[in-house]
Amino acid sequence: MSRPVTLFTGQWADLSIKDLLPEIKAMGYDGVELACWGDHFEVDKILNDDQHVNELWSLIKGLDLTCYSVSNHLVGQAVCDIIDDRHKAILSPEVWGDGDPEGVRQRAAQEMIRTGQACRKFMDANPDGPSGFAPVVNGFTGSSIWHSIYAFPPTNQDYWNCGFQDFANRYTPILDAYDAVDVNFALEVHPTEIAFDIVTAQRALEAVGGHKRFGFNYDPSHLGYQGVDYVKFLRTFPDRIYHVHMKDVWWGHGDGTVGVFGGHTDFADARRYWDFRSVGRGDIDFEEIIVALNDIGYNGPLSVEWEDARMDRIHGATESCQYVRDVDFPRNEAASFDAAFDKENQ
Repeated sequence: MSRPVTLFTGQWADLSIKDLLPEIKAMGYDGVELACWGDHFEVDKILNDDQHVNELWSLIKGLDLTCYSVSNHLVGQAVCDIIDDRHKAILSPEVWGDGDPEGVRQRAAQEMIRTGQACRKFMDANPDGPSGFAPVVNGFTGSSIWHSIYAFPPTNQDYWNCGFQDFANRYTPILDAYDAVDVNFALEVHPTEIAFDIVTAQRALEAVGGHKRFGFNYDPSHLGYQGVDYVKFLRTFPDRIYHVHMKDVWWGHGDGTVGVFGGHTDFADARRYWDFRSVGRGDIDFEEIIVALNDIGYNGPLSVEWEDARMDRIHGATESCQYVRDVDFPRNEAASFDAAFDKENQ
């Protein structure tokens, strides 16, 4: 059978989970990827309130939906970042604390560990039993060296190596904690993270010694507009694709005044070179992605992360669900298509 199609709830946190789930069902999805903001997946409640866990599953299963993963991008971003006032807007008061940068980073790291524990507890409480997929926490890492993306003032490899070492020092204890509860961490490779293309993803994997709990939440949209071969990414890391976002983007648009770095413009500004689009309306070749996913044996969910500043989100997420169903197809598990030419198979 084809892969389950889920919706990432991160862009819908203005709606309560109770109000959002019926909408997700009506849009045609099989399940949800729950964001750890709003009231969609509250780590404290999951860890400390068994009744809340059961009630959340009851809401999900009552609509014949399911859940395979949770995501904590906002807290993960603060683990390695150079902290500033922008982080205060996306972090809880408990993680932000007094705003001291190192304190924020350490509290964020502890919250990421707790997220892995909450993910395991929640998935274990699934009334239908194990889903058949390894539990995954998707997220960001932040980066202490992203600000040096353009190498001026002159920047050498020793400087960048320190950034990857900082990432390893901060994330290895998180990965070890995930290993203790049998949960995978999947980095969404993305500008502003320690890994933002194929080469930096390889470097990040090497930095943590190939830790088995470190893999990727594959999202082609963040690769395409950079000029990175997003299909090659899948073939480069076939055993590290722990989760997949279906998200679209276009590039080569705008009026020539804004480049790939965005020009400090807002999304949907007509001058922009690139912008996120509803799935199927951008420049990502999802047919090539499905072929590559089949080739590497990925059978997990395809999770729509819907972002298109020009479109109504209910309309967009509904058409995206159907588009993903139409483009996906199961891998051939039988003999090759021409095996019937052999007399022994006739």
